[in-house]
Amino acid sequence: MPETVLVTGAAQGLGAAIARHMAARGDRMLLIDRDAVGLAATASACPGALTATADLSDAEDTARAIASLPCEEVGTLIHNAAILRVEPIERVSLSTFRATLDVGIQAAFQLTQAVWPGMAARGGGALVFVSSRSGIEGFANETAYCAAKHALEGFSKCLAMEGEASGIVSYTITPGMLMHTPMSETTYDAEARAAWVDPIRLAPAFTWLSDRRPREFSGQRLSAWDLSQREAA
Repeated sequence: MPETVLVTGAAQGLGAAIARHMAARGDRMLLIDRDAVGLAATASACPGALTATADLSDAEDTARAIASLPCEEVGTLIHNAAILRVEPIERVSLSTFRATLDVGIQAAFQLTQAVWPGMAARGGGALVFVSSRSGIEGFANETAYCAAKHALEGFSKCLAMEGEASGIVSYTITPGMLMHTPMSETTYDAEARAAWVDPIRLAPAFTWLSDRRPREFSGQRLSAWDLSQREAA
């Protein structure tokens, strides 16, 4: 059943693919990104979409974006925005570390607080946080990114417990497959690039979760590739 869906990081890559896929089936999209040009391009493919250009590493800018959108109507939140800079710990600046965590977990907190009351009032909703292998493993030269994704994993587990009485479910989801995105273009080696797929192939996983909201998976980490294959079957 069509609903209102909020997607962050919607100007390109996985976020744009999710937005286009969900809009094509009739969902109303609320889109956030700091790239105004890319955001407009995504919105043009999503009839009725509303957008907010914002730097999610800035709490005040995030709050402004939230206030400009009808977040009380959101049935599914998909927090996809992230920062990944691959560099050794001695070269990571404090500003980069803070921005990476703020986009990853501070924005997740602000967005969740914004959509939670409406979801609870309607008897349910879905929170979907895009994670990574970096959310359960450590990787050299990814200290900030791993910290942000590990934080999302714990955040989602807590929300699953708190949302149970209100029908609100919370998931983390990882690609489960190498994706061709602007981020991967700067981080993948030649072997990984040979295996990457268009992120649109992972988008059905997000409609699957939005539609079904399986309570038995709430608080768990899921594979977008596996769910997309299930949806296509």
